[in-house]
Amino acid sequence: MAEHIDSSGKQIHTPVMLERSIELLAPALEKPGAVLVDATLGMAGHSEAFLDRFPGLTLVGLDRDTDALAIAGERLARFGDRVNLVHTVYDRFDEALDGLGVDEVSGILFDLGVSSLQLDRVERGFSYSKDAPLDMRMDATSPLTAEVILAEYSENELRRIFWEYGEERLAQRYAKKIVEARQVEPLTSSAQLVAILTAATPVAIQRNGHPAKRVFQALRIEVNQELAVLQRAIPAAIDRLEIGGRIVVLAYQSLEDRIVKRALVAASSSTAPAGLPIELPEHRPELTLLVRGAELATDDERAKNPRATPVRLRAAERTRRAG
Repeated sequence: MAEHIDSSGKQIHTPVMLERSIELLAPALEKPGAVLVDATLGMAGHSEAFLDRFPGLTLVGLDRDTDALAIAGERLARFGDRVNLVHTVYDRFDEALDGLGVDEVSGILFDLGVSSLQLDRVERGFSYSKDAPLDMRMDATSPLTAEVILAEYSENELRRIFWEYGEERLAQRYAKKIVEARQVEPLTSSAQLVAILTAATPVAIQRNGHPAKRVFQALRIEVNQELAVLQRAIPAAIDRLEIGGRIVVLAYQSLEDRIVKRALVAASSSTAPAGLPIELPEHRPELTLLVRGAELATDDERAKNPRATPVRLRAAERTRRAG
């Protein structure tokens, strides 16, 4: 992952598609009193750039990760009362804004998936390449961990999440082997899980990629309820956009991108019944899409910042208030 060094000597990861995100959100953020919600604050790389670029901007930063909030708080301290940070999951969008007395917002940014901070801290257990406890919580105050799932879920439940959230073709085989293994000893480390999955994977399939990749993705999504949260969050976010407000979403895997696409396409489509000769005002779309389909990072950015390789960007502008 691409990095630069900040003034304190710490390594800071390069935000994905930063300039493109700024370009798309700029028309909504240039006016006085604009409010931007960074719904996935992380280490605040995107947010810091927006606050620097738009001197009149106020930020609302949301994150479920208390470690990330602490780092972001230090990084953004120089902006003073222009910054409001909230420890919350982003589907509690309305609650966070209501708590700050904010009605409508000018811009919204979602940078989905696991953060660089979470990947780099081995003890969090997100990476299959390093041995660590089977944790995978984005919010360390949450009770559900990957270890609990592997110990308590039935074989059918494990198979379901590996298939639905990891799109893993060997879901049934992996679920069976995990249940067999946990009857011998508790599964507490990522190395144990990787060994089980590797042993259960035909050598020919292993040549196509690490056998643990999709299972770890599925466990992470289940631990953090990422897809269910996202399904609730995008419509809630759209509802809080002012007229002329804009939303940008960066997704890193197909399941996330599918949810985002459905929500934005639905809100940018007419609701007029088929055959109606005239589209009434109440049937007009609420959003206008700003990019055609999903936009990819440039070849140059992917070369400089490998984390940008799978990203899919979607963006829209609010053109009408529902109802």
